[in-house]
Amino acid sequence: MLQAEPIGDRARSVPLRIDALYKSYGPTRVLEGIDLEVADSELVFIIGPSGSGKSTLLRCCNRLEDVTSGRILVDGVDVTDPKADLNAIRRRIGMVFQQFNLYPHMTALGNVTLALRKVLRKSKAEANEIGLAALERVGLGDKADAYPNELSGGQQQRVGIARSLALEPKIVLFDEPTSALDPELVGSVLGVMRSLREQGMTMVVVSHEMRFAREAADRVIFMDQGRIVESGTPEDIFQNAREARTRAFLDQVEA
Repeated sequence: MLQAEPIGDRARSVPLRIDALYKSYGPTRVLEGIDLEVADSELVFIIGPSGSGKSTLLRCCNRLEDVTSGRILVDGVDVTDPKADLNAIRRRIGMVFQQFNLYPHMTALGNVTLALRKVLRKSKAEANEIGLAALERVGLGDKADAYPNELSGGQQQRVGIARSLALEPKIVLFDEPTSALDPELVGSVLGVMRSLREQGMTMVVVSHEMRFAREAADRVIFMDQGRIVESGTPEDIFQNAREARTRAFLDQVEA
């Protein structure tokens, strides 16, 4: 498959750019003209009620969902182009899901290195070297030979993060990464995400972890009914929200 060419100098200046994005399922409109740019090393946190389109937005970014109209540029490449190379796109944009999606018959290292071996065609030795480094990065270097059922939920999610990091993406999307975890395990995953932020990883996070958003985000976006209602710094949103809908949502979730 052909890979779409980068479009314009402005497209190259940001890892992720979304222009006039619409997504419908039949007559139901889920995304209503989303415009968004994410800068290098920026952590953008998306909040909003269930059904507001947050997860659909992330899934459109790596073409797990096809868009109805609009354009998404990842590292300057138009991922909505029918000729775009999806494998190349998904190496640029990592995804960490709510569910861990680990293969139970593979070790932590096997799960991390699978795409390196099967998609990138790296040798077992090279894939293992990269995979071990990724596991070290999330604090699980000593768990390389452990199977998923031997790991806690927090450790399994960290393996999922390592799997994304091993492909050296330009940006990582996190879709409710802690919602399936017991409360006492959430901190270990958020700790890894804080570390990635300090290392300069570009991230877009959909989550209900409001404290983490306050402490770690560069920018917070509030979505409702498929639209971006308001965007600003954590202080702008959590302390000085302009829109009544934003204030009502925060009053409810922080009550």
